[in-house]
Amino acid sequence: MTTPLQVTVARLRVPVTEADHVRGPVDAPVTLVEYADFQCRHCGAAYRNLRDVLRQRGDLVRLVHRHFPIANIHPYAEHAAQVAEAVGRRGRFWEMHDWLYEHQDQLDPVHLTVGVEQLGVSPDEVSVEVEQRVHADRVRRDFVGGIHSGVTGVPTLFVNGVCHEGGYAVADLLAAVDQVAED
Repeated sequence: MTTPLQVTVARLRVPVTEADHVRGPVDAPVTLVEYADFQCRHCGAAYRNLRDVLRQRGDLVRLVHRHFPIANIHPYAEHAAQVAEAVGRRGRFWEMHDWLYEHQDQLDPVHLTVGVEQLGVSPDEVSVEVEQRVHADRVRRDFVGGIHSGVTGVPTLFVNGVCHEGGYAVADLLAAVDQVAED
């Protein structure tokens, strides 16, 4: 007698809260939670596609960003995440988020300082917070939450709490959003 193969679908174990970085309507019927690494090229591609999804389905979708820096592969990822948090503390998280993805080849500390300045934030203040690891717990909390939710690589996307197993092409993401919105 053979036993049927059981497939376990990864589920988001850490609910979205007001502490999360959210882009889009709070009451949107579809919530996309992305675990990502600012230095990861695949995350950069997903960023561009998710931006298009938000543009095309802005009334249906809210996007939540969570940090999942893979430091052993991407040496600037954790530093970039902490910079994003420091800038976010000043109300400019999403602007820094976008800058980081649009300048993935410039995530070293010198270029990050330029990016922070371009956003009108004091690089000295941000530098002090990063050096003192003020935001390290937040980045780690996101990372550990990802581990508990079954994240093993980036980008990982959850659609209304269920791990998205499809592709990250705009058409695939729009199909996933539309399917969940119709349910």
